[in-house]
Amino acid sequence: MHSLVQPHALVALKLPSGNLRVLEVTPNTTISLGKYGSFPSNLIIHRPYHLTYELQDKQPGESFNRLRIVPASELYSDILSSGASASALEEETPVVNEGDDADNAMSTGIEYSLVDPESGAVVARTDRVEIDASARQTLTTEEIEALKKDGTDAGRDIIAKLLLSHTAIDQKTQYSLAKYKLLKTKKYIRRFSVLPMDVPMLAHWQLEVKDPSKILDMRDEMIALLGCWANVHFGGEDQCENSGAKGVDSREQKGFESTAGRWLVVDDTGGLLVAAMAERMGILYSPENEAGGNHKEPTSPNVGQKECSHNQKAITNQEDLPSGTSKEHDGSTREPAPEHEDSTEPKAPQSTRTSHGEGKSRCNDLKVPYASSNTITVIHANQQPNLTFLREYGFDATNPAQPSDHPLASHLMTISWLQLIKPELDPTYTSEMPDVSPEVLRSWKPNRRGTYHRKRRRWAKIRHVVDTTREGEFSGLVVASTMDPISIMRHAVPLLAGGAPIAIYSQAIEPLTALADCYSIARRAAWVSNPPEEAVGKTPLELEQWAGNEEFPLNPSLVLGAALQTSRVRKWQVLPGRTHPLMTSKGGAEGYVFTAWRVKPAEGKIEARGKARTRKRKLEGSTQE
Repeated sequence: MHSLVQPHALVALKLPSGNLRVLEVTPNTTISLGKYGSFPSNLIIHRPYHLTYELQDKQPGESFNRLRIVPASELYSDILSSGASASALEEETPVVNEGDDADNAMSTGIEYSLVDPESGAVVARTDRVEIDASARQTLTTEEIEALKKDGTDAGRDIIAKLLLSHTAIDQKTQYSLAKYKLLKTKKYIRRFSVLPMDVPMLAHWQLEVKDPSKILDMRDEMIALLGCWANVHFGGEDQCENSGAKGVDSREQKGFESTAGRWLVVDDTGGLLVAAMAERMGILYSPENEAGGNHKEPTSPNVGQKECSHNQKAITNQEDLPSGTSKEHDGSTREPAPEHEDSTEPKAPQSTRTSHGEGKSRCNDLKVPYASSNTITVIHANQQPNLTFLREYGFDATNPAQPSDHPLASHLMTISWLQLIKPELDPTYTSEMPDVSPEVLRSWKPNRRGTYHRKRRRWAKIRHVVDTTREGEFSGLVVASTMDPISIMRHAVPLLAGGAPIAIYSQAIEPLTALADCYSIARRAAWVSNPPEEAVGKTPLELEQWAGNEEFPLNPSLVLGAALQTSRVRKWQVLPGRTHPLMTSKGGAEGYVFTAWRVKPAEGKIEARGKARTRKRKLEGSTQE
């Protein structure tokens, strides 16, 4: 993510009260912070994140509030000046002159002032004659509202007058006074911080402000555990497969090389888990967003398809255009002019283009725009995957006109359970569009030609995703779903490569306990000593696809190191003599993670070799004694 606030970027504004306000920074608009005020959005555009701003008073002749960047020395003045806290308290507390008691002070009308310990400037003044001894806080509600309407000094004047008007301020301890000042600061100070909407912030906002059930009550520590145990990382340079004349069949001609960095995902958190993995893999943010551009600007529909290179430029998805909107649909796209041959942009090879007549050609419909490494394959149970949270990062998996410059366009693949288990029942996978000659295509109307090309591109993409997924050799499996984990593992484990990690999140511990029991040491020993009748005589490949029975729901020899764990980061109040966990925190499910590793069972008889004489000598020595 870029370090500067970009136009149309989604940001989180942290208010003094601790609340978050998520909004899109639209240029030439006004951002309202409720009771704190409002300011023009252009004042934070192209400025760094994590800065703290203060709304200043409106200047004469201006109808908006200007912003002041609060320096770090002012934000952490209490911490930096901890050594001088005692003297600061003496200066802030009204002190009666020596030789005068409180009654004399009230009768003589001595003036008291609140002094800033750093600058020495007088913040506010008061007269004890005006203070009612029977009240703790002498400022009435009407007076406080009047001060708020005046809105002077960004709320600091209100806080100073509240401190001076408190009759028992000298009776407060250092901790009590600091707590009182903090509460009043959160209530009246007009400050806010601009934070980027990264994955941790999105999870925190959804968990604390919105609906936690949409993300299965998955906290930051659970997301981190899934990414660490699944070994999610950058899986290598992007390599788009060069399709030949037959498109998806070219993989069989050159041989498919299983590359690292392909993860299998089952996500029921609305795309939050996919976003967290994509952030780890470096494919979440679009290059335009990283370079400071606007990722929501539309892409020209006549942009030609490009080869995917190491700088993560994906192939333009012409399938997503409406019928009749692109010149390529009616075969009118011409070859680039000679003066553009020296361009730095890569060109599609001639084998990927189909001739449509004299000087006319278009990109091959069967060319697949997916990378072969550093990819995420999502298995979903619906007609379309629920990846709503990816829209916050400029990618919409359900939008047909999605621009292809986003890295997820070529690194994120989706497949349904029906296409994975029984692809022959999926009509899109089985219904191949016939190859029509260029002469017949030219005789069709533009809308019919556009529909024909879109269906062929869609069929080629689905065919590629289904075939590559069923071939397996994935680098890891990550699951956060409400489905039965046993049913997921039955079909997902055979798709993993040897040594691939497995990480499964569940809100409750019972489903994961049943899954861990399927891969326990006792089950594996029973499988080896007395295998079920259905598994006798089958090959290792057939045993991987075995459906299981009541005694052995899963093949226990395919997974090792099954374990359960949980983690919860609790907030603590750390103060001298007052260190304790906060009793009021967000509830919800505790959350548990199942971890294991995929193994390849050894074929044949295994013999243990070695010399075990040390044990024998110890036994002989003990008998002689």
